[in-house]
Amino acid sequence: MKNLAIAALVVLGAFGTAQAAGDAAAGQTKAAVCAACHGADGNSMVPTFPKLAGQHESYLTKQLTDFKSGARKDPTMTGMAMPLSDQDVADLAAYFASQKVAIGSANAEKAAVGKKIYQGGDAAKGISACMACHGPSGAGNPGAKYPALQGQQSMYVVKQLQDFRSGARGNDVAKIMPSIAARMSDAEIEAVAEYIAGLH
Repeated sequence: MKNLAIAALVVLGAFGTAQAAGDAAAGQTKAAVCAACHGADGNSMVPTFPKLAGQHESYLTKQLTDFKSGARKDPTMTGMAMPLSDQDVADLAAYFASQKVAIGSANAEKAAVGKKIYQGGDAAKGISACMACHGPSGAGNPGAKYPALQGQQSMYVVKQLQDFRSGARGNDVAKIMPSIAARMSDAEIEAVAEYIAGLH
């Protein structure tokens, strides 16, 4: 009986996943409204707006869902996410995940400092290496919903790290990012963000 119950849960889980599968083609049409801030292909040209191209579907789905629920707060994104259905979210996530991120350029001096933190952290301050979760090339970890960072806008990364540090962004359930950001100085945040902008 116990095995039957487990099998039923597995089947239901698979069914739920299949229903929530995104359609990238449908997402492209729905993404027209996103283009003003994030670019038609998800490569934002505005330094304060994130690039969505190449980001993991699981991460994009979580963020849009969090904006809808209020778990992540941003007046603009809350307004944009509220009318989206679960299928809209899945389609948008599939579309942006299918796009190729455009890698930016970085200030070489700041990026050199950022590289040390990204790759090795700072044991004396209790700062973990960023690549432990986000990977050596910034590809992230879709299973754990750790975002891809490669080529991300440096100003956007600075803002997110500052928001994690201050508590303004609180949708990291495991509290990993607030814990790390709390130990980082403004100069360290800027350096890591600069390195990420040119990471690939």
